[in-house]
Amino acid sequence: MNGIKIRGTGRCVPEHIVTNDDMAKIVETNDEWITTRTGIQHRHHCTTESHTFLCVNAAKSALEKAGVTPDEIGACIVATVTGDNIVPSAACMLQKELGLPEDIPCFDLNAACTGFLFALHTMECLLNASPRKFGLVVGAEVLSRTINWADRGTCILFGDGAGAAVVECREGWPSISAVMGSRGDDELLRLPGIETGERGFISMEGTKVFKFAVEAVPACMDAVLKKTGKTVEDVDFFVFHQANARIIDLAVRKYHIPPEKYYKNISEYGNTAAASIPLVLSELQDQGRIGPGSRMLVVGFGGGLTWGSALIEFA
Repeated sequence: MNGIKIRGTGRCVPEHIVTNDDMAKIVETNDEWITTRTGIQHRHHCTTESHTFLCVNAAKSALEKAGVTPDEIGACIVATVTGDNIVPSAACMLQKELGLPEDIPCFDLNAACTGFLFALHTMECLLNASPRKFGLVVGAEVLSRTINWADRGTCILFGDGAGAAVVECREGWPSISAVMGSRGDDELLRLPGIETGERGFISMEGTKVFKFAVEAVPACMDAVLKKTGKTVEDVDFFVFHQANARIIDLAVRKYHIPPEKYYKNISEYGNTAAASIPLVLSELQDQGRIGPGSRMLVVGFGGGLTWGSALIEFA
């Protein structure tokens, strides 16, 4: 199978910023408590912006950086659990707003915080069967819609935003060698559906999810390194899902990753689920820290339970 590489990235976040001090006015907490336990200081929440608005603006930026026009796109996937609608999908609305071709697959993918990685692997497969060799992958969430403001353990965590990547499939390029897994669990992390009769609030067993994450991250990293025959030294940058700064710090210490090879933006955005990884990629590209030839090991984990990792490159 021919592999894919990233041609360009983009992002969009709401203007409204919610600080830890703002959170302290809603629930019993304070800036030190939140920062020490999570690394989060701010998060962006939608006020006037829609999910579609975030997707469109992130995608336009990615297309511009990639030098790719909408008519060249062969497939569009939006990884999300919080679209404006169940039907039409966020991807179909994105197709409409961008004027993407009508003879291509456009659909949403729900793998929670691992969604962008699942979507990248799915896109790699789709483009191998498509006459058009560019794909649009977006991770986007408006998690502020799902917050239970009486639950101190979860309301402090989540933010809204979107990140996008335009990828290209070309003969001779290596596969991203995605390693993915799932284990059904509706107790550790849950967002009820419309038929349950429940309010659509996120609920989470924080301590158990943390334990799951600190086990899943190294397992994913080891699996991809083994599959590709690479070592930590062969990787230019490590991109982690931004769920908790302590989870990232544990992985960094375990693998002796130098500061110049990893990045944390959780202090600014909080946990943005499927948008988390592409937001990091977009910021790193804009900062000039990754670009053509860069090799990145990307790791995600989340509700489902789901987990995954891949070795991706910039074209």
